[in-house]
Amino acid sequence: MGKPIYSPADEQRLMTELWDPAIAEDPLAFVMFAYPWGKAGTPLEHHKGPRSWQRDELEELRDHVRDNKDRLVLGLDPLMFRGSTSSGRGIGKSSTVAWKTHWMMSCAIGSTTIVTANTEQQLKSRTWAELGKWVTLAINGHWFDVNALSLKPAPWFEEAVKRDLKIDTGYYYAQAQLWSEDNPDAFAGVHNHHGVQLIFDEASGIPKPIWSVSEGFFTEPVLHRYWHAYSNPRKNTGAFFETHHKDRAAWRCKQIDSRTVEGTDKGILQSIVDRHGEDSDEARVEVKGQFPRQGDKQLNNREIVEEAAHRQVDHDPGAPLLMGVDVARFGDDTSEVVFRQGRDARSLPGKSFKGLDTTQLAGRVAELADKYNPDAIMVDGGGVGGGVVDQLKARRYRVVEVQFGARADDPLAYANKRTEMWCECRDWLVRGAIPNDQELKDDLLGPEYKFVGDSSTLQLEPKEAMKKRGLASPNKGDALALTFASKVARRDMRTRSGAGGPGVVAKDVDWSPLG
Repeated sequence: MGKPIYSPADEQRLMTELWDPAIAEDPLAFVMFAYPWGKAGTPLEHHKGPRSWQRDELEELRDHVRDNKDRLVLGLDPLMFRGSTSSGRGIGKSSTVAWKTHWMMSCAIGSTTIVTANTEQQLKSRTWAELGKWVTLAINGHWFDVNALSLKPAPWFEEAVKRDLKIDTGYYYAQAQLWSEDNPDAFAGVHNHHGVQLIFDEASGIPKPIWSVSEGFFTEPVLHRYWHAYSNPRKNTGAFFETHHKDRAAWRCKQIDSRTVEGTDKGILQSIVDRHGEDSDEARVEVKGQFPRQGDKQLNNREIVEEAAHRQVDHDPGAPLLMGVDVARFGDDTSEVVFRQGRDARSLPGKSFKGLDTTQLAGRVAELADKYNPDAIMVDGGGVGGGVVDQLKARRYRVVEVQFGARADDPLAYANKRTEMWCECRDWLVRGAIPNDQELKDDLLGPEYKFVGDSSTLQLEPKEAMKKRGLASPNKGDALALTFASKVARRDMRTRSGAGGPGVVAKDVDWSPLG
């Protein structure tokens, strides 16, 4: 593969054809030209071209290139392309990744393509192996050398590019790049004015820090800037999920049901639906390309959280007003205050504080307590939170110190107090009302759980473990959960009995027994 297999005249003719804008700026035209569709004796003998959804994707990319060319003529910066495709099984994602990689290398000479996946095995044995297969079939396959983790110009072609096109080939390659969740900065992007393409395969399994550093690939306003993400939607949290939800305005999103795609085994797919149910998470993920309603180990259900965010507030003036205060543990975290009265955790606005020391935070909490007169202030007393508790107690506020790692009231059911509070909050959400706050909703949906050892004792995922998974510390969720730390007597029950003062902890529930 070190030398061209064509005569110089034929090679020049091939380059002229491939670099004609009709092909170079049209990925679908490139795919139809480059591979031997329908040719006898080849693996494509019985195939006429890409599947419908693949054609749509390639045409969308073509239109983006044309629009950017128009912007350049008008003196405007070209726009970046972000595409996120969620699908069921077996639709041909890997071949699409291979085509886009091969097109970029063939038609955006000098450009860089980085491809990664959820696991090293997926990247090496499936994604990159698929690229090797298509380059081998291609009419210009001899332009490139396919290695275990890279696609580079063959020596003769690289020399021609440098000599005739005057292009520096230092960053002219496609690379299968591994990532480390513990060292995301190692995935930092290249800068290449000839173009940069980044492809995430099985993107649902790629943690958020890798997505964050990947933004650095695209800081230069060049013509060719593409970020493609493909995945079965196995998780309803994380960065891939967010491309279809809170970040969807920045992405071109598609959801593909495998049953609608040519060439898939409809019988196998329908058997999954029949076995698990049309609206089961198995059918949603494996067949429909829809996100699961609830992750396998996810404590809270997304639909329940969304319903709580849109439910009409059921005001109960006789219920105690409770104030939950989660104190920041990490430098980039916020301290959060949440109010809840019975089923209503929406009417009184919460507060976020960042960069405050314990004295300053205690002062802000005191100001809110003076304003709203809560019946109890439940404060996370772990770590630096103990200083906030001490200062509020010194000022004679009604404070309940909560240690997340303390023994639960029901130690057989819950591994610690934090787990118990979150589970009570989960049960409350079925009828409670929360703000339609994306951060709070994400917090409530973020933590996973496990059972300790061989027992049925449930343990909630620690904040530190969530951060390692690329999720934010659920500070607002913890603040809401803190309002379930202790049972506080209802205001109307205290009034009727005449016993006890504000903040007396009692066995009476803090929401209506009838609800």
